[in-house]
Amino acid sequence: MKKKKNFLVVVLVLAIALTTMAHQSSCRGTETAVSATGGSVSADDSKPADEPGSEGNAEAKSEAKAEARSDAKAILNITYQKADSLKVESLLAEAKKRDTTTNFMLFFARKLLGIPYVGHTLEVNAEEQLVVNLRQLDCTTYVETVCALTLCAKHGQTSFADYCHWLGQLRYRGGQLTDYTSRLHYFTDWIEDNTRMGFVKETQQKTTPFNAVQTVKVGFMTEHPQYYDMLKDNQQFQNIIAQQEKALNGRQYRYIVKTDISNTLAMHQAVADGDIIAILTNKKGLDTSHVGIAVWHADGLHLLNASQIHKKTVEEPMTLRQYMGKHPTQTGIRVVKLL
Repeated sequence: MKKKKNFLVVVLVLAIALTTMAHQSSCRGTETAVSATGGSVSADDSKPADEPGSEGNAEAKSEAKAEARSDAKAILNITYQKADSLKVESLLAEAKKRDTTTNFMLFFARKLLGIPYVGHTLEVNAEEQLVVNLRQLDCTTYVETVCALTLCAKHGQTSFADYCHWLGQLRYRGGQLTDYTSRLHYFTDWIEDNTRMGFVKETQQKTTPFNAVQTVKVGFMTEHPQYYDMLKDNQQFQNIIAQQEKALNGRQYRYIVKTDISNTLAMHQAVADGDIIAILTNKKGLDTSHVGIAVWHADGLHLLNASQIHKKTVEEPMTLRQYMGKHPTQTGIRVVKLL
């Protein structure tokens, strides 16, 4: 039985390595198998709802692990459970039967409704690994999961290895997992890096309803390293994160003020079903406080999101404007499209 288990682990790792190599010719960024995969199985709640980065959770620590060397330089690491790989492949097989005109962002976002909200699910290992967890989601891991599934569907892919490839590309700088600091902790950084990779595009028009400008001023992580297990006792990591924060600070982005969110033609033209919504905050040291996926109803714009309030992933019953009206620290939204 032990030999059979070891054989299955090796097969999974080899499949992931081969998938990664096949993808490298079509993806921008540094070539490395580490960027595409992992084998032991977030936000920004992984970068949590109110702070970037994340910490651990007991259930996830029992997850299966696989590790192998794809070449002399790269070691593949994923953390996941069998339920995660089965669910990924089931969803992708279902998507394969859908018409190519399907809005896959909405399709997968709705397929993942009702999953328990759990923060800090990426912080389950002593060292950074690619965590795949479709049993528990926070706001950022929900959006990343939907995006990775959508990229698979757009490319006609149905394997767990394909999914791991895209998730790694989205989550890590240049699609390259090296350590904790390679994860894109601030959502502005996530947008910028995935724009460079050619995966997303932020709407930055200078016309209504994008009537305001955000000047980024982040620093929460280095001001509060005690909240981050992989950061609090590692001065080198703190220094690197500080450099990343410095690189983001002062950048400016156009956004829609929350009181301007309405059910108008201009808003419908600015925000489409399936767009990524980044909710801005005036909390010190942060750029965003929540992320989700846009969906239009008859009464206006709503949000598909992993909700701390509802304790699960939901299609928010109130409009986004009503929702944000109940959160005084939320100031507006930035709009990002998966390409």
